Amino acid sequence: MRNEGAEGVRRVEGVAGEEAIPSTRPTRILMLGDVVGKPGRRAVVEHLPKLIEEHHPHIVIANGENAAGGLGITKETALPLFDAGVGVITLGNHVWTQRDAAEFIQAEQRIIRPANLPPGLPGRGAGVFAAGSGGKVGVINLLGRTFMAPVDDPFRAADALIDEISRETPVIVVDMHAEATSEKGAMGRYLDGRASAVLGTHTHVPTCDERILPGGTAFVTDIGMVGPRDSVLGMKVDTVLDYFRTLVKPRFEVASGAAVVSAVVLDVDPVTGGAQSISRITVQESQTATGG
Repeated sequence: MRNEGAEGVRRVEGVAGEEAIPSTRPTRILMLGDVVGKPGRRAVVEHLPKLIEEHHPHIVIANGENAAGGLGITKETALPLFDAGVGVITLGNHVWTQRDAAEFIQAEQRIIRPANLPPGLPGRGAGVFAAGSGGKVGVINLLGRTFMAPVDDPFRAADALIDEISRETPVIVVDMHAEATSEKGAMGRYLDGRASAVLGTHTHVPTCDERILPGGTAFVTDIGMVGPRDSVLGMKVDTVLDYFRTLVKPRFEVASGAAVVSAVVLDVDPVTGGAQSISRITVQESQTATGG
């Protein structure tokens, strides 16, 4: 069942498989970094059920920006992620790369594309999702502007969406898909005390700065990626090296082999929306380590 608000916030009931009835237990959210190509999708299918069993999240979010061959998303690449336990997929700067992406993004209620794209485009930039006994979770997807293609102001977009979503739930997660660490950090500080979490994506390298900001917002500059470990940001090493040595841009291809899964898990007070904890999770094949 889908109910789209007047300002473009997509509301989905039952995504987590249970009625959204909050309890006194913290709302636990697991978010995966950028899923890169077939190795990333395989890793989600293989490892996410185990992570769910271990951490018991109320809802799982994944950035699917690179799920289809490293660029964008399709129905065929999204469905295995949903089947594995992902409840919400966020996107980024490659949102329209795949030919049929617009139609799929418009129709699929569990996909959130960047909110600060020009008005009138398919899909929605935010949603409110049922998370079982964790209540309701608002998810906002923003796209940075520094070193990226020109888009609308993400700070202004965040203001409008948080004002709307906070009328329905205090638990709000922001996926800040951006290149510059400074812009991600600035968004974290800007939304401190208004969002439950500002979680960076896009650069595919996990940062070790996860923390709770003074106003109660969980923050990490970048979650990292779910993709081939022996690569350069998920791409074949030789191809990337050729580019840096010659400056002739080739057709980048997703690498193969063993995968790494980078994620964060956070607990949020379902009444106040304040974050209580945030930890990094790293899975490399059969080895799991939790940092932070």
